[in-house]
Amino acid sequence: HMPATGVSGLDLYATDTDGTWRWVQVVRPTEQQMKLAIASDLNPGPRDYAVYLPLYNGTEYLKIGVPQGCRFEPIAPRKEKPIVFYGTSITHGACASRPGMPHPAILGRRLNRPVINLGFSGNGRMEAEVGQLLCELDPAVFVLDCLPNIGAAEVTARTVPLVHQLRAARPDVPIVLVEDRTYGYSWIMKSRQDRNDTSRAALQVEYQKLLDAGVTGLHYISGESLLDGDDTTDGSHPSDLGFERHANAFEPVLRKAIG
Repeated sequence: HMPATGVSGLDLYATDTDGTWRWVQVVRPTEQQMKLAIASDLNPGPRDYAVYLPLYNGTEYLKIGVPQGCRFEPIAPRKEKPIVFYGTSITHGACASRPGMPHPAILGRRLNRPVINLGFSGNGRMEAEVGQLLCELDPAVFVLDCLPNIGAAEVTARTVPLVHQLRAARPDVPIVLVEDRTYGYSWIMKSRQDRNDTSRAALQVEYQKLLDAGVTGLHYISGESLLDGDDTTDGSHPSDLGFERHANAFEPVLRKAIG
């Protein structure tokens, strides 16, 4: 239930005269190897471009050409530290219509920072082994968004150890804890409402434990702010509207965390 443009598409953005990232065009391949024009008849002038690669089908080789008389120059490596997202298929981008539409990508543009997206479909589980790899990174902020893949018992068992693990390696890096989004059908399915309620309550308890223990640099995002009922593709995974709402909820918290 994901559009082919999300699964396999190339999504092009460019900066306007104000330096704001704006969408240009998306294309999807129809063969294993192909040549196509992602955009043409563009207004003249220098600008930055960003191409988001397919969310699911890997790209082995990509060559970019420009019209005769134009030139293409690589942008210097970013100096800003990245935002690291650790989460689930939702973090990965299911079910966005384009690779540039998941909330980590939206937030990268809004905050003008590189993003490291560690969204693992069905496997965002706050595991210590993943925590070891996270500790090797030096980000502006860690975002922990695993509750869609774990229930209350795992939240209780794993939240505090993972935060302590990250804090030991990166004492000054902010950490954002994110509650689970509200299932689109939780209003009529008690089991889904119970899942939301219990995992959120467990995370709130663990968050308070960390605060009481004197852990600093913690931030929290409520699950009620992430979706609004009619913004998923299947009751679970956001549509583009759902991802926009995720980004709107995340943005002020990340701005405060990063400073």
